[in-house]
Amino acid sequence: MEENGVVVPQEVKGWNWGAFMFNIYWGIGNKSYLPLLTLIPIFNIIWIFVVGFKGNAWAWQKGGYKDVATFKAVQATWNRAGLVAFILTIIVVIAYFLMFATLINAVISDATY
Repeated sequence: MEENGVVVPQEVKGWNWGAFMFNIYWGIGNKSYLPLLTLIPIFNIIWIFVVGFKGNAWAWQKGGYKDVATFKAVQATWNRAGLVAFILTIIVVIAYFLMFATLINAVISDATY
């Protein structure tokens, strides 16, 4: 499939955790500046998903990679880092809500006495 004059191989397409989680840095690192649109408030909620989904195609178009194996090797690092960041973010959010719920419970319990 051809996008912007560059043929994007089918095996390159797919979700990119690095583009999703580190969208601005990933975009600069891959010479793809569309991820900078995530700096727009509210719009970024949707755009991060677009970046995660379309990121590999954009990176292929701008990167001048010789072959798919080289591209996948480079993006594998971004994918691992992005997935780890995503998992850690989920853990932190869950811990935050558990601590907040515990605090609210303690305040409510103390207020009833």
